[in-house]
Amino acid sequence: MSVGQFVFMLHSHLPYYRKAGMWPFGEENLYECMAETYVPLLNAISELYDEGIKAKLTVGITPILAEQLNDEHLQNGFVKYIDAQITAVSKDLERYPDPKVAHSQHLKYLAKYYFDLWNKLRDDFVNKYEKNLIKYFKKYQDLGCIEITTSGATHGFSPLLATDSNLNAQFKVGQDTTERLFGKKAMGAWLPECAYRQGYEYVGKDGKKHWRPAIEVTLQNNDIHYFFTDSHVIEGGNSIGNRRVIGVYGNIEYIPLPDRPKTGYDTYSAYWLPDAQVAVMGRNDRASYQVWSAADGYPGDGCFREFHKRDDKSGMHYWRITSPTTDLGDKMLYDPVLAFNKINENSDHYTTLIYHLLNDYKKANGKEGLVMVSFDTELYGHWWFEGIEFIKQVIKKFHTYLPEVERMTAGEYITKYPPKEAIQIPESSWGQGGHFYVWQNHLTEWMWPIIHSCEKRMCEIVDAHAEIPEDKLLHRALNQLARENLLLQSSDWPFLITTWQAKDYATDRFNEHVDRFSLIADMIESGNIDDAKLKEIESIDNCFPVIDYRVYQSITEGVIPQQEKKLAPLYT
Repeated sequence: MSVGQFVFMLHSHLPYYRKAGMWPFGEENLYECMAETYVPLLNAISELYDEGIKAKLTVGITPILAEQLNDEHLQNGFVKYIDAQITAVSKDLERYPDPKVAHSQHLKYLAKYYFDLWNKLRDDFVNKYEKNLIKYFKKYQDLGCIEITTSGATHGFSPLLATDSNLNAQFKVGQDTTERLFGKKAMGAWLPECAYRQGYEYVGKDGKKHWRPAIEVTLQNNDIHYFFTDSHVIEGGNSIGNRRVIGVYGNIEYIPLPDRPKTGYDTYSAYWLPDAQVAVMGRNDRASYQVWSAADGYPGDGCFREFHKRDDKSGMHYWRITSPTTDLGDKMLYDPVLAFNKINENSDHYTTLIYHLLNDYKKANGKEGLVMVSFDTELYGHWWFEGIEFIKQVIKKFHTYLPEVERMTAGEYITKYPPKEAIQIPESSWGQGGHFYVWQNHLTEWMWPIIHSCEKRMCEIVDAHAEIPEDKLLHRALNQLARENLLLQSSDWPFLITTWQAKDYATDRFNEHVDRFSLIADMIESGNIDDAKLKEIESIDNCFPVIDYRVYQSITEGVIPQQEKKLAPLYT
């Protein structure tokens, strides 16, 4: 007898790194995540399938990440990256054991561990997956093991885009890319940064009242049936971000919003949105906190691999966390056996936790409920080295020992258990404080007028070329202009500036795309297109190869007649 439903959602996203630097920011960031997360995740899914178990994971792959995984330059670059790691760790095998180095026998053991790991990774990527991870994610999608969701094409911060034409283009190009690469449209989407806004009224230049539709209307127009949000958006109260220590965030004074009143709703079911037949499901706070919390979550255990300390010659991670207060210089050496034994304990605890959350809800409410958890995919494997094994064991233990927990993809859940109520959710994100501050603050406020200016210029140029021109050079320029407009809208650039993770790199990347956009726009408007310069830009920013620039044709905003528009009634 079922106690309820469990949806495990992984959101995979990286910004566009192709031919935009190598290290510390650039292509190597992609290669690290391919090595530590994406290939191991595919291995876990395939190994489970070979054992007769369908993973039933909901795997979001943003269109801009999918384009990079599908790119020959980056595929070959990844092989070169793996070869460089094998060469580096081979030198460690030669220098250990060293009588002058403490614990050098253990270091020799770890060097051999990584040597075998990197060689297996190379064999998997080249031979098992033919360098084409997208092909094999599609394979396991088609076998019913996973469900692929889409997102905005370049992860643009949806609520802060100024025009519906640009908002629609993000999700239209995103959905089209997912369909092209995975063979079918995605049923669901990850809102970039979980950022949502309601519909609102404004006075247009014509002096009349207009209504700008809510985000879900754009989703419905692009055949997207559901999306995800954070627990506080559904339940009210304080956001996950507000539970962290409040102070200086990056180099900005962080001011949280006050707590919202409790709504009376919970995350144990999905809900319709009022302006379109699109569903929203909120992640379960307790089940998510158990994993991602730095203080209490599994990844912080002292036996797990330390992410921040590398060997000064080979770059290998030879140390464990030891404790949260241990200085990097005092970290103990890593023990894979100890770490993966701990994963066995963690997965036992987690499957039991999910079971009791569902069972307790069913007993208290007389009906089955949903536990949905969503995480950045890169947490598993990349940040938490042992995390992919955790996912695999959780799935296997549910299948073997707790069949009462109904594992489903998000689309399967929405289809089998459609929402019975509609709610209005507030302006929100999963950023610090639950609002837009991380992306819109005094460090990033200079970016938004530029983005909005490019939005307007894009629409004006497209409206002037409503029909595809016979001039092939002009047609190429229009399509490349559309690519650059999408790329400059990436939410990663303001995020990295705010958090100071890569402030200068993000500033440069944003400005580069703006400059390319402006150059191409000038060429189009002047009627003097430099073929050589256009080819140079196309050779770098070659994502969305079949884009149709007309996706930016202006959308006429609705005039509100006589009386103000009313939201659809909420069902209780």
